[in-house]
Amino acid sequence: MWIVSWAMKRPITIVAAVISIVLIAFMSIGSMKRDIFPDLKVPAIYVIQGYGGMSPQQMEGYITSTYEMFFLYVPGIEHMESQSIQNLTLIKVFFQPDTDMASAMAAIVAMANRATSLMPHGTYNPFVLRFDAGSLPVGQLVLASKTKTVKELEDLAYTRIRPMLATVPGAEAPPPFGGNIRSIVISVDADKLRRYNISGDEVIKALESGNKVLPSGNVRTGDYLRIAPVNSDLPDIHQLDYLPIRTGHGPQIFMKDIGVVEDSSDILAGYALFQGHRTVYIPAVKRADASTVSVVDALQAALARMKSVLPKDVDISYEFDQSKYVREAIENVFHEGLLGTILPGLMILLFLKDLRSTLIVVTTIPLSLLSAIVGLNLTGQTFNLQTLSGLALSIGILVDEATVCIENIHNHLAAREPLSRAVYNACVETMVPRLLAMLSVVAVFIPSFFMTGITRELFIPLSLAVGFAMVASTTLASTVVPIMAVWILKAEHKEAKRDFMDVLKDALGGILKMILPIGPVIVGVYLLVAVSGVIFLYDNIAKEMFPDNGSKQFRVRVSAPTGMRVEALETRVLRILDEVKAEVGADNVEKTLGYAGQQPPMFPISSAFLWTAGPHQAVLDVQLKEDSKVNMTTLKDKLRERCRKAVPDTILSFEPGDLVSQIMNLGSPTPIKVQVMGPNMVANKLFAKKILAELKKIPKLRDLQWGQPLDYPSVQIDIDREKAGQLGVTPEDIGMSLQPAFFSSRFVNLSLWRDKDSGFSYQVQVQVPQDQIRSKEDIEKFPTMKSRKSIEMAEYQDRLEDPETNKYYPDHKTLRPQHPLISDVAKVQYGTTDGEFDRYNMMRMVSLTANLSGDDLGRVGESVKQAVRRAGKPPQGVFVDVAGQVPLLEDTFFHLLTGLLLAVVVITLMLLAYFQTARVVLIVMSTAPAILLGVLSILTITGTTLNVQSFMGAIMCIGVGIANAILLVVFAEQSRMTGMNAREAAVHGAQQRMRPILMTSIAMVAGMIPMALSAGQSAPLGRAVIGGLTMSTLSVLTILPLVYAMVQAKASIKLPSVHPDDLPQGPTHDA
Repeated sequence: MWIVSWAMKRPITIVAAVISIVLIAFMSIGSMKRDIFPDLKVPAIYVIQGYGGMSPQQMEGYITSTYEMFFLYVPGIEHMESQSIQNLTLIKVFFQPDTDMASAMAAIVAMANRATSLMPHGTYNPFVLRFDAGSLPVGQLVLASKTKTVKELEDLAYTRIRPMLATVPGAEAPPPFGGNIRSIVISVDADKLRRYNISGDEVIKALESGNKVLPSGNVRTGDYLRIAPVNSDLPDIHQLDYLPIRTGHGPQIFMKDIGVVEDSSDILAGYALFQGHRTVYIPAVKRADASTVSVVDALQAALARMKSVLPKDVDISYEFDQSKYVREAIENVFHEGLLGTILPGLMILLFLKDLRSTLIVVTTIPLSLLSAIVGLNLTGQTFNLQTLSGLALSIGILVDEATVCIENIHNHLAAREPLSRAVYNACVETMVPRLLAMLSVVAVFIPSFFMTGITRELFIPLSLAVGFAMVASTTLASTVVPIMAVWILKAEHKEAKRDFMDVLKDALGGILKMILPIGPVIVGVYLLVAVSGVIFLYDNIAKEMFPDNGSKQFRVRVSAPTGMRVEALETRVLRILDEVKAEVGADNVEKTLGYAGQQPPMFPISSAFLWTAGPHQAVLDVQLKEDSKVNMTTLKDKLRERCRKAVPDTILSFEPGDLVSQIMNLGSPTPIKVQVMGPNMVANKLFAKKILAELKKIPKLRDLQWGQPLDYPSVQIDIDREKAGQLGVTPEDIGMSLQPAFFSSRFVNLSLWRDKDSGFSYQVQVQVPQDQIRSKEDIEKFPTMKSRKSIEMAEYQDRLEDPETNKYYPDHKTLRPQHPLISDVAKVQYGTTDGEFDRYNMMRMVSLTANLSGDDLGRVGESVKQAVRRAGKPPQGVFVDVAGQVPLLEDTFFHLLTGLLLAVVVITLMLLAYFQTARVVLIVMSTAPAILLGVLSILTITGTTLNVQSFMGAIMCIGVGIANAILLVVFAEQSRMTGMNAREAAVHGAQQRMRPILMTSIAMVAGMIPMALSAGQSAPLGRAVIGGLTMSTLSVLTILPLVYAMVQAKASIKLPSVHPDDLPQGPTHDA
C-alpha cells in the first residue's frame, strides 16, 4: 500500500531513519536501568515506632491503636496491618492502586505527628517510609576486626560507614546490625541503692539536673562578642563520677559511690554472626526505583574510600552480592535471545536456500529489537526480566513478517515479473494479512493495560516490548525489506527444483483430500479431545506464582522457646550452622550471615528489612557454592530432620533467601498464611487451634506454626495502691524507680553527652546491670522509696538496716529509712502473656504460617481452604482469611484468564470487522483449543509448573497461532473468490501457506529452544511456546482446512453490503 510505495520511492530516507533508530537505541541501552523486575509500585507506607521497655500490650494500646485511629483520616486506604512486640510496633498502610502516593505519604506523616501528641512521654516521632517489594538489601557491608570489640565496630559503622553509604546513588543507609548504639551508661548497683537508701528515680533526676544541655549565649567584653559556654553539660564522662545524688547538708553521695560510669552501648538486643563469629554489618538497601546493578557497581567503587576512613585493624567487605542473580538472569535472557536470532536464520536458510533472502529476513530481527528498545526507553521502562522476556519472545515471530514478504517475492519472480515490480506487488499483496497477523499478536497483550495491582506492573513491560517489536517488524517488512530486496536479490529467478517442501505439499494435499469427507467427525473428535484435555490438564497441573530460580542461597528463621534470652539463642544458631555444614559438607558452604535477637529500640527502622518477633528468634542466611550438587528441596527436608534431633526445642522455617525470590514473594516470608481475626482475642485463638488441627492433616505442608509468640514468659508486678499510699509512694514513683532495673532511663529521660573528638553526641542512661536482676526475689528487694519525702516514715528495724551505711550520717542514723521495697507495695509473680499483637484493619489477629513441599501452590492453597472449611463455621465476629501467596496467585491467574478471554474478544471483533462475516472468525478461532492443549501438555511432560512465565508463553502462542490461521484463511478466501469451492480452497490455501507457516513456526521454535533448555526462570516461557506453537502449526495445517471446508461450504462469495451500488437493481417506478 502507500507505505510500501513511499518507501520504495525514498529509499535513502528509510536508510537514514534506520540509522537514526540504531544510534538512539545504542544510547538507550547505555542509559536504561537494569534490574530483575520492573517497579512493582506496591502502594504501601510503613510506619515504625520504637519505645524501649514497652510491653506488647502497651505498644498496641498506647502507640499502635492511636496511630491507626488517626490514619483513618487519610483517604484512599485499602487496609492496615500492624505488628506490636516489646519495644516496637510496625504498621503497614496499604492504599488503593490509583492513589497518589506522594499525597498519601504527606498525609500519613501529618497524621503520625498529630498522633504522637497523645502518646506517653518519651515517644519519639516515628520512621515513615514508602516501602516497595524492590526496597530490599542488595548485599551486606560486613566489618571485621581481630582487635576491636563489637561496640567499637558498631560505632565505626554508624558514624563513618553509614554516612558514606547514604551518598551512594540509589542506595539507602539503614542502621548497622549486630551491635547497639554507643551510649554513656551509668551502671548502678542495686545493693548499694538499698544500702544508701536511694531509689532509681532519684538517680535519674540527679542526672537530669546535673547534666543539662543549655544554650551557651554571648558576653560583650570591649570590642568582642565572646561565646560563653557553661559546663552544665559535662565535657568529660568521668566528671559524672562526682555528680552528687543529693544536694544540701550532710555527707554527699556521688555517682561513683553507687555505680560505674562507662563509655559503653545501649542494652543488648541482638548479635550478628558472619561465618559463625560476632560482627557488625550494614544492609545495602536499594531504593525501589533504583537499578540493582547500578547500585552495586557504585557501592563496590566506594569500598576503597570506606576502607580509608577505618582503622588499619578493621576490614570491610561486601558480602552476599545479590546483583549476580540479576546479572545472571539478564545475561541468560540475552544469550538465549542471541541464540534465538541465529537459529531462526539457519532455519530460514534451510527453507529458502538463498543466502541473500535469508540476510534480508535476519536483518529485520535486530532492527526490530533496537526499535523496541527505543520505544521502551521512551515509555520509561527498564531492562528487566519482563522486558527482556518480551523481546526474546518476539524474536521468533519477528521473522514472520519479513518471511511472508520474501516468500511471496519469490513467487512473483517465478511468474517472470521484473524485480522491482515483483517486490512491490508481493509486499502490497501481503500487507493486509501481515497487518492482521501483527494486530492479532498485539491484541492478546492489550488486556494487560486493564489489569490492576502487581499483575499489571508485571505484564505491561512485557506487553510493551512485544508490541513495539511487532509494530517495528511490520513497518520494516513494508519499508526496509522491499528496498533491500531490490538492492540485493537477483533479478533473474532460477527455475526452482523440486525439494522436500514440494513433497510435503503434495502429501498434505493428499491427506486433506482423503479426510475431508469425514471432516465433521474429525473436527468433533478434535474439539472433544482438545477441550476436555485442556480442562483436565489445567485442573491437575501444578501452579505457582514464579518458577524456581535455582539459587544456591537460602534463609532459615530459627525460633527457640518463646522469650529465650539472645545469649542462649546464639548457641542454638551456632549448632544449626554446624548441622548445615555436616549435611552439605563444610567445603560446600561459601558463607553464612545471621542475626539473632530483636532490633534495638533506637533502630526500629531496621525491622522493615529484617523482622524478628523477639530475642528468641534468629534469621540465618546461607550461601552454598554454585558448583555444589545440592537439591535445595531435599536439603531443607534433611535439615529439618537433623535439627529436630539436635535442637528439639527449636523450630525452623525456611524463607526466600536471594533477592530474586524475595521480590517474587512480595514480602511474604511463607507461601501459606491463615489469618484469624476479630475483636475477641480468645475466640480468635480457640478457632485458630481448630484450623491448626486440620492443617496438620495436609501432608504437603512444612514448618507449620503460629505466626506470633502467644506464650511469652513474664513477671507481673501488681501494685497495691492502698499500701503504697500508706507508705508515701505513688504508682509513678514505683514505676520510675524500676526503670533502671528493667530497661534504662533512655526513653523516660533525655540526657546527652558530646564527644568533643568526633563531634557526635550520645545519650547518657542509668541502668542496673542485667545480671543483678535475675529472679522475682531480686525485683522484690529493689528499693522504691520516695527519697525526697518531707515527712519521715516509720522506721523499720530489720536486716536491711545497714550499720555501714548509718555510720556516715549524724548520730549514726539515716535520715530516711530503707523501706519501702517493691515487696512492700506490690506482688511479684511469674506468668505468661502474648508476645505479639497483630491487627488487621484494627481487629486483633492471630495467624498460622507454613511452607510447602514441592511447587504446587495452587493445589496446596486449595487444600488449605478446605481445611479451614472443615474447621467449621467461625464464631460470631471472627473472620478467617487465607493469605500469603495464595490470594496473589489466584488474583494473578484470574487476571490472566480474564485477559486471555478479553484478547479473544478483541481479535474476534477485529476479524469480524475485516472479513465481514462471523463464519471466518469461527474458523480462525478453531485452533485455540489445540494451542492451549499443546502448552499444557508440554508443561506436564517436562514437569514444569503453570506460572506467570509459562502463562505468558501461552498468551503469545494464541496470538501467533491466530496469526498463522489468518494467513491461511485469507489465501483460502482469495481462492474461493476466484471460483473454487470450499474444499478446493481449503486444500489450496493449506498447500500455498504451508511453507511460510512452517518456516515461521520452526524458526520461532528454534529460537525458543535455548530458552527452554536453560535452567533460568525464562525456561517455562520457552517450553510453553514450543508446545503451543507445535500444536498450533499442526492444527492450522490439518484441522483448520477441515473446519473451513465445513463452515464455508455454502457460504456466499458476496459481502453483506447495503450500499446501493452493491444491491441488485429492482424495478423502477414511473412518476
